Amino acid sequence: MKKSIAKNYIYNLVYQMLIILLPLVTTPYLSRVLGAESIGIYGYTISIVTYFILFGTLGVSMYGQRETAYLQQDKKGRSKIFWEIIIIRTITLSISILLFYLVYGRSGEYAIYYRILIVQLVANLFDISWLFQGIEEFDKTVIRNLIVKLLSLVLIFIVIKTPNDLWKYFAIYVGAELLGNMTLWLYLPKYIEKVNIKKLEFKRHIKPTLSLFVPQIAVQIYTVLDKTMIGKITDNMTEVGYYEQAQKVIKAALTVITALQTVMNSRIANAYAKKDQKEIKKCLESSFNFVWFLTIPMMFGLIAISSKFVPWYYGKGFDGVIPIMIATAPILIPMGLNGITGIQYLVQIGKQKVYTISVTVGAVVNILLNLVLIYFFGGVGATIASVIAETTILCIQLRYFKDQFTLLEILKLSTKCLISGIVMFIVVTLLVNYMSVSIINTVIEVIIGITIYLLMLFILKYQFLRDLYSQVMGGIKNKLKGEKQNASN
Repeated sequence: MKKSIAKNYIYNLVYQMLIILLPLVTTPYLSRVLGAESIGIYGYTISIVTYFILFGTLGVSMYGQRETAYLQQDKKGRSKIFWEIIIIRTITLSISILLFYLVYGRSGEYAIYYRILIVQLVANLFDISWLFQGIEEFDKTVIRNLIVKLLSLVLIFIVIKTPNDLWKYFAIYVGAELLGNMTLWLYLPKYIEKVNIKKLEFKRHIKPTLSLFVPQIAVQIYTVLDKTMIGKITDNMTEVGYYEQAQKVIKAALTVITALQTVMNSRIANAYAKKDQKEIKKCLESSFNFVWFLTIPMMFGLIAISSKFVPWYYGKGFDGVIPIMIATAPILIPMGLNGITGIQYLVQIGKQKVYTISVTVGAVVNILLNLVLIYFFGGVGATIASVIAETTILCIQLRYFKDQFTLLEILKLSTKCLISGIVMFIVVTLLVNYMSVSIINTVIEVIIGITIYLLMLFILKYQFLRDLYSQVMGGIKNKLKGEKQNASN
C-alpha cells in the first residue's frame, strides 16, 4: 500500500525539526550564558569532527536510503543490504574514531571538547535512520527522538550556567544523539531478519558509496569548512560565533524545506525502479511548487526582520550576526532547488557522476572565494561565497535536468510566489522600521507577513495552495471518519 506523502512529510519534518530545534530554542539562553567566543569554539570544533564523521560514514546514509527504497516490498533483500552496509560502516567509523583521537583527542587547546566529541562518532555507528526513511516509516524516527530531545532541552537549562560549562553543553549534545540513535534499534526486528553472513556481499557497495562520498565531501566544504576557514583566516572565534548563530536560523528554515526532499527521495527512487516516469514528473513538480512556496517568503522575511530580530533573540554582543543573516538568506532558494535537481532526481535515478561533478565545481568555487572574501569581510564573505557556490551547482545540474523540466518552466512556477513575496517584503520592512525591538513586535511582523503572503496567493489564484489545502483538509476528514468507524465498531 502506497504511503501518504503528506503524512510522511509531516513525520520527517517533525524529525528534522527536532534535530534543529534544540540549538534553536536554546540559542538565546546559550548566547547570553556562554558568549560569542564560546559559541565560536563550539562551532569550530564541531566543524572538525564533522570531517571525520563524513569519512567514517562514507556515502552510506544517502546510498542506504535509496537501495532500501528499491526493495521496499522485499524484506529478505532489504535485510541483506542492511547488514552489508552496517558492517562496512562499522569498519570505516572505527578507523575514523581512532584517527580522530590520535590527531585531536590527545592534547591541544580544545582537547577536552574533542574527547567528548568522540561520543558523536560512536553515535553514528548506531544511526539507522536511513533504513526507516527508505521504507517510508518516518514515524519510527520521531517518537523516541522527541523524548530524547526534550530531555536534553531540560538538561541545558538546568546544567549550563556559566562560560565554564561549555564542556557540559558538548556532553549533552553528543549524549542526546547517541541515545536517540540507539533507541531506533528497538524497532529493527519488525523490518529486518537474520541473514547468513557467508552470503553477504560487500564489494558491490564500495563503488556506489564512494561515488556518493565524493559529492558529500564537496557539500561539506561550503556547509562546514566555512567555519574552519573563518577560524583559521581571521583567528577570531567571536567571528566564528557570529557565523554559527546566523547559520542556526538558516538551517531551521532549510529543515522545513528539505523534510519533503527526504520523503520524495524514496518515492522517486521507488518510481524509477518501476519505470514510472509519470510519477517521477508529478513528484518533481510538487517539489518545485513546494520549494518556491516556502523559500521566497522565508528569504524576504529574514532579510526584513533580521535587524530587529537579532538584538532580542541573541542578546548584547551579537550585532555581527545581522549582516551575515541578511547575506545568507538568499541561499535558501538555490539550496532548495538543488535538493530537487541533485539529490531528489540525479542521485535517485543513478546519475551520481553528474551530481558529483556539479558539487565538486561548487566546492572549488567556494574555497577560492573564501580565501579572498573571508580575509576582507569575515563571516559575510563566507556567506557570499556559499551563495555563489550553490548557484553555480544549480546552473550545472539544470543542464542535465532538461528531460524533466526546462529552466523557464521551473521559473514560471515561481511567478505568483515571487509577486506575493515582494508585496510581503515591502509591508514588513515598513513595519520593522516603524516598530521597536521586542519579541512581541517580531511575532506581529511575522504574522502580518504570512497573512499578506497567503492573501496575495489567494488573490492570484495560486493552484498549489488550493491543492495543499484540499489535501490537508481531506486528510483530517479521513482521519476523523476512521476514528468514528473504529468507535462504532
